[in-house]
Amino acid sequence: METGRSYYCLFWEGVTHRDYDFSQGFCVAGEDTAAFLEGALARLGLTEREANEFIIYWLPKLEENPYNLLSFQTTAYTDGAELTIDPAPDTLIRVFLAWKGLEKPVEVEPQTLTAPERTGFTVVEWGGTEVS
Repeated sequence: METGRSYYCLFWEGVTHRDYDFSQGFCVAGEDTAAFLEGALARLGLTEREANEFIIYWLPKLEENPYNLLSFQTTAYTDGAELTIDPAPDTLIRVFLAWKGLEKPVEVEPQTLTAPERTGFTVVEWGGTEVS
């Protein structure tokens, strides 16, 4: 039903029992997480406002750890969180961070972060989960 209303964002949360992919990612000191996220989220296509909202939500959970293993998920997330939007957006950006708090740093293959070019009606979804 069309209401004529416009919302700059919508919020949803869910429970899942998925296995996330940590074969690539980043190991970041808790105290360096804000700076890391600013750069990573820009490379993933988020605007400054979108990145700021992501950081405001997740940073308090991440910076309290000595280190974090961070991996931005692709199909490990999207295959279990199907999304239907009508009308369909011209550009869809989905950013989902799976992370583990660590006491000591670990080696991980660096992840390549890219974003589609924003054109027309753009939808951005961001979220994350802590994996124990």
